[in-house]
Amino acid sequence: MSVYGPVVKIHPVVVASICDSYERRNEGASRVIGTLLGTIDKHSIEVTNCFSVPHNESEDEVAVDMEFAKNMYELHKRVSPTEVIIGWYATGFDITEHSVLIHEYYSREASNPIHLTVDSALQSGKMNIRAYVSAQMGVPGKTVGVMFTPLSVKYIYYDTERIGVDLLQRTRVTPNRTKGLTSDLSQVAGSAARIQDMLTTMLAYIEDVLSGKVTADNSVGRFLMDLVNKVPTISAEDFENMLNSNINDLLMVTYLSNLTQAQIALNEKLVLL
Repeated sequence: MSVYGPVVKIHPVVVASICDSYERRNEGASRVIGTLLGTIDKHSIEVTNCFSVPHNESEDEVAVDMEFAKNMYELHKRVSPTEVIIGWYATGFDITEHSVLIHEYYSREASNPIHLTVDSALQSGKMNIRAYVSAQMGVPGKTVGVMFTPLSVKYIYYDTERIGVDLLQRTRVTPNRTKGLTSDLSQVAGSAARIQDMLTTMLAYIEDVLSGKVTADNSVGRFLMDLVNKVPTISAEDFENMLNSNINDLLMVTYLSNLTQAQIALNEKLVLL
């Protein structure tokens, strides 16, 4: 539960990258750490990317490859110059004494960095993801300690990331936990079916409100009005022509991609002769 501070918004690619780093960790390593990249505004911190940082730690000391972290960040800036260092992550359920030392380093790289913990080992039965921000505590002029205060965490995604998330969700109901990518036409058909289901649900709600079976909700009404206003004014004939044109373009792209794959496969076989 967040006490104060901004909302931390995490993208699925960040969680996937952290889990991949944990699975590829060195033998004997209990956890992995890394740098979080993203953007900051007045009310939220958006985590859009990350990379792991090599480190060694024992009960008495911790050593982090700072030079590697700096070089990786310089390479990331060439690709995504808008992403800045916003904090760091560590796999595990708890905050350790070494976390305070690592957090001090990132405090020099970013203003008020966040610390993200990912329970990749599922110690609590699920993957708990928590975000913290540090605050100094103690008597002025005396020994000062550090307290980690939790922040609210929210999961968001781009439209392109939604495709991967939906695919991962479908693997939960398959016996072998695997699922292949569907064709473009299958995705269009699935999207059309979902839109039709949502429209059916919306019409049923409107009919219940008009008949007095359900009490009208002003917020739902505003959303529906906004939805209606976004529908372009177009005749049924023009819409059908536009849809058919887009479908023909999609079929042409699919045909050309399949033809290219066939040409590449044929060229590989000719080279091996």
